[in-house]
Amino acid sequence: VWNSILAGIVFQHISIESLRRELKRNGQLRDICGFDLVKGLEAVPPSWVYSRFLKKLIKHRDEVKAMFDTLIDELKVVLPDFGKYLALDGKGIKTHARGRKVKGEEQKEKDGRRDTDADWGVKAYRGQREDGTLWEKVTSWFGYKLHLIVDANYELPVGYKVTKASEAEKVKAHELLDRIEERHPDILKRCEYLDADRGYDETKLIRRLWDSYGIKPVIDIRNMWKDGEDTKVIEGKWNIIYNYKGEVFCVCPKTGRTREMAYGGFERDRGTLKYRCPAQHYGYDCTGQLKCPVHKAVRIPLAEDRRIFTPLSRSSFKWKRIYKKRASVERVNSRLDVSFGFEEHFIRGLSKMELRCSLALCVMLAMALGRIRENQEELIRSLVKSA
Repeated sequence: VWNSILAGIVFQHISIESLRRELKRNGQLRDICGFDLVKGLEAVPPSWVYSRFLKKLIKHRDEVKAMFDTLIDELKVVLPDFGKYLALDGKGIKTHARGRKVKGEEQKEKDGRRDTDADWGVKAYRGQREDGTLWEKVTSWFGYKLHLIVDANYELPVGYKVTKASEAEKVKAHELLDRIEERHPDILKRCEYLDADRGYDETKLIRRLWDSYGIKPVIDIRNMWKDGEDTKVIEGKWNIIYNYKGEVFCVCPKTGRTREMAYGGFERDRGTLKYRCPAQHYGYDCTGQLKCPVHKAVRIPLAEDRRIFTPLSRSSFKWKRIYKKRASVERVNSRLDVSFGFEEHFIRGLSKMELRCSLALCVMLAMALGRIRENQEELIRSLVKSA
């Protein structure tokens, strides 16, 4: 039965009844799963056997989490750079039950049809069009949220947590790091960058990543300046200004002209970001260069604003290149929807959803591990494709 449940995930059956029909049709699959071929169709267990087995499996979901951790340990052996680049995101998963019409409606007792564990989640997407106008898209769903940390190179999960849809992503990010620090501290030691969208923009998280683990946070930023200012002055440097995106400019003391300074790198020992004079770096003709107090370069400490100034400068080309790796976690979320059946499912209840997510992620890791051991690394993200 256990083998057949895993086979149901691999071969993308969205329900137990779909799996049972396939087992009755496919004698080879029955044989691989370990059912008695002599009994024929009678070897396929009735639906109540699966229901009882899954209920018992929920009570032992800690064992499934231990399988996940064991698979991570084995992947670290065959992939020495596993965990070097990490990406973080949350994924909304709708429950099969109908959402309450009124979001504040009181939960009712369970009766097998409604989902009393789920609640409403809302996510807003904002941006700016080419013509300068702003746009906003708000989506909501009734169900749960899967918080996920993945390896951005191999697109494989490293840590996860399933919660109600309304749970804050930033809070769960710290819980995910706690779990990885407890079970896989070597991954945090080898990790160099962690990507996340602006939903995780938080000083506390940025500080923790760099101060505790030496991980450079590559997290998109929101404009939190409420006073209407476009730029602020660096403390003690009257003609050096910056904006909320971390771009640094110098103001010519003679003409008042503003130019963006050239990023010169991060100085780890000093905890500062170095920016070079644009006139000297790019060869501009600056009439106020003799009066400029900057001379060749200026150093800005991270402490100026820990949220804006990070060890990898937000204004650098490398920041933009590393941030593109964040798409890896979105591709993992897409595979969960399309290949692992979370786009169309029959799951109600937090414990069932947590078990189903755990099994899907374990299968994802196990398939990748098997592909690597069979020298099929190009297929580590495929479920059923043959070499």
